[in-house]
Amino acid sequence: MELPLVVGVDGSDSSLQAVDWAVDEAARLGLSLRLVHASLWERYEGRRPSFSTDRPAEEVLAEHIAASCAERAQLRNPQVKVSSDVLPDDAVSALLHAAHESFALVVGSRGRGDVAGLLLGSVSLAVAARAVCPVFVVRGGERNQQGTFRKVMVGVGDSTEGSAAVRFAFREAEARGCSLHAVRAWRRPAHEHVDHPLVADDAAGAHEERASALLTAALRDAVRDHPQVDVHRQVVEGPAHKALLDASAEADLAVVGVLRRHGHFGLQLGRVAHALLHHAACPVAVVPQRA
Repeated sequence: MELPLVVGVDGSDSSLQAVDWAVDEAARLGLSLRLVHASLWERYEGRRPSFSTDRPAEEVLAEHIAASCAERAQLRNPQVKVSSDVLPDDAVSALLHAAHESFALVVGSRGRGDVAGLLLGSVSLAVAARAVCPVFVVRGGERNQQGTFRKVMVGVGDSTEGSAAVRFAFREAEARGCSLHAVRAWRRPAHEHVDHPLVADDAAGAHEERASALLTAALRDAVRDHPQVDVHRQVVEGPAHKALLDASAEADLAVVGVLRRHGHFGLQLGRVAHALLHHAACPVAVVPQRA
């Protein structure tokens, strides 16, 4: 039995976009959908006597948010099984706990309480940087969110941090019936300085060939397991985060892997994942892999 797709909801416009996107994703993957709203109303309202008929406003609001989001999801696709929960916890803790029994988490890029001008909400950033399961952050343009480009893009770095992301990206491309674009960036070593143009071209060619060979090796098993997926390989000179941000403009989903080191409790995001979460033109999937 597949684990559910879990969506964090708070009633903001961003979380409603995440609900709509998650319904479509759940339908593609044949998953159930669980909506989670975190509320600490009991901590601040205090317990009422059992004979009291009054209900705290925050309790009513929390239940309304969860119920209205569930109704929205059912109206979007009645075939998707939807459940909702109000959890007595802060949003980050509630979602990180739910991650242990989730296929993936889905969050919007901004929340109700985020400071104006922030590129990414604090809850979304913390969840993407610490969850034990993949995390989708629904961001970017409307056409990207709607799947107009028929393209899943995956950044392929070192094999130690990329194999889980590659497998995840192939599964997404297969479920969507779209192409997979695998991107690997390469750069000349800082100490390498060649004055002669021909020698410089030869050196660049060698670096590009090595990057291409590493990309092919990283994709080999997934290509074998998903023969029906149309794969496009792209090797780009320059910073990896810039190459992926450029590619995200015409992608429906950007997939990137991150390492999760046992015993580390802070934010565990590399530069590439951090840049995509803040600036990508499409939804981003952060896929963790144990170091």
